[in-house]
Amino acid sequence: MPVQSICWLAAVVLLFAVEALTIGLVSIWFGVGALAGLVTSFITGNVWIQLAVFLAVAAVCLVAVRPLAVRYAAPKKAATNADRAIGAEGIVLEAIDNIAAKGQVKVKGAVWTARTEADGVVVPEGAHVQVLRIEGVRAIVIPVPAAVQEQ
Repeated sequence: MPVQSICWLAAVVLLFAVEALTIGLVSIWFGVGALAGLVTSFITGNVWIQLAVFLAVAAVCLVAVRPLAVRYAAPKKAATNADRAIGAEGIVLEAIDNIAAKGQVKVKGAVWTARTEADGVVVPEGAHVQVLRIEGVRAIVIPVPAAVQEQ
C-alpha cells in the first residue's frame, strides 16, 4: 500500500473518530473527503489530484448535505405549558393586585400566579383575562373587555 494511501486511511479514521466523539456534524464531511482522497490514491499517485478530490468532495458534502442533515438530526422543539398559555384567555381565581403581590388565574387548566401589565390595576375574581407573556412562574395578563367576554 502506498504511503499516500496510508496517510489518507489515517485521516479517515481520525476524522470519523473525532466525529464520533463530538457528534457535531463537522468533521464527518472532511472524513468523507478523506475517504474520496483514499480511493483516488489507488487510482493515481499524484498527491495534488488526491488533495483536489479531497477538498472538492468535502466542500460539496459540507455545502449540500450538511443543511439537510442538521434539519433532520435536530431535536423537535415541543411547546411547553408556558408557550401554550401565551395569548390564551383565562379566568381570575384570586383578585389580581400588583401592589399587594396577589393574584391567580386559571389558563387552559393550569393555575398561574398572575400580575397585570400595568401597576395599580386590580382585576376582580371571576374576570376574564388574556395572557401577554410569562415571566418566570408568573403570567402577565390584561383584562379582556366585557363586550368580548359575553360572546
